[in-house]
Amino acid sequence: MGLNHQRCLVFDSGIGGMGVVQALQHLQPDLVIDYLADTALYPYGEQRDEPLIARIVHLLKTAHRRLRPDIVVIACNTASTIALPALRAALPIPIIGCVPPIRWAGRVSKTRTIGLLSTTATARRPYVHQLHADFAPDCKLIVHGARRLADLAEQAFLGKKLPAEALKAEVDALLNQPGGEQIDTIGLGCTHYTFLLPELELYAKPGITWLDPAPAVARHALTILETAPWQDRLEHQAATLYLTAAPQGGEDFSHAIKRLQFGKWDIFEDRFECI
Repeated sequence: MGLNHQRCLVFDSGIGGMGVVQALQHLQPDLVIDYLADTALYPYGEQRDEPLIARIVHLLKTAHRRLRPDIVVIACNTASTIALPALRAALPIPIIGCVPPIRWAGRVSKTRTIGLLSTTATARRPYVHQLHADFAPDCKLIVHGARRLADLAEQAFLGKKLPAEALKAEVDALLNQPGGEQIDTIGLGCTHYTFLLPELELYAKPGITWLDPAPAVARHALTILETAPWQDRLEHQAATLYLTAAPQGGEDFSHAIKRLQFGKWDIFEDRFECI
């Protein structure tokens, strides 16, 4: 069978990974990008690790069998921090993860005080503290686990007007912590927050450097893809957007995904009931 273009599968619990899709499309327009969102279990931070790992592995093994991607990008911090080893053992293709940009922040910060906006689940995971110890031990790390921001990002993706007071409260909750006045660099610890970045910048003090990992993840994925073996597939297989539960937003969702070159969405039949 002939092949037209390489193929990438982007996975997240919701729409957060669409920021990585945007970056991939900008960097390599010919790349065929499939998207799988486990919307039936959004948000992942509310789930227990072991059954969640089993579910993620099952979903991506099924998606690999159907779509035959050349590479998978796990555009979800929670899924990356708990499931990457299991996924790399289960799938015969490169798996790229997405983790909070603490190492990057440590390279950039001049005051040596860095901030991280993340979900509450990411904020409490030992993985974050290990990243700090391994890659930015000379920096003070201040973390705010902002449960509302992911939901606000889903609304931003749909083009909805966002409540300014809610966004300002989350930024203030980070900057008003002890030592927060020294923060000069803030990393986005959830892929959803890409869609909030312009608003978040409005409510922070001037001069802060904001780090969105989506473009860096996209660049890394394309570098790995350069040497990845191509999978056999039907050359006419169109890019697909799969969800494990019907989306909220109706026409707004349809318009939003069309901006990212997905003409429609379908339910991903996973038949997995371990959670």
